[in-house]
Amino acid sequence: MTTKLDRPLKREILINEKPYTLTIDAEGLKLVEKGRRNGQSLSWKSVVSGAESSGDAGGDGGAE
Repeated sequence: MTTKLDRPLKREILINEKPYTLTIDAEGLKLVEKGRRNGQSLSWKSVVSGAESSGDAGGDGGAE
């Protein structure tokens, strides 16, 4: 039996020797460099549909 994801689950991971916080919640995934506020987020809907991730940093989203 599986457990419902009713509250955020946070884990620290190292990427290129830098600590990041990975948050998994009912909305999706969010990866943020430790000590920062903005990071990359990916909704579960995007995962299921195969869409690319979107960042919270306010960039141009790759538009040319």
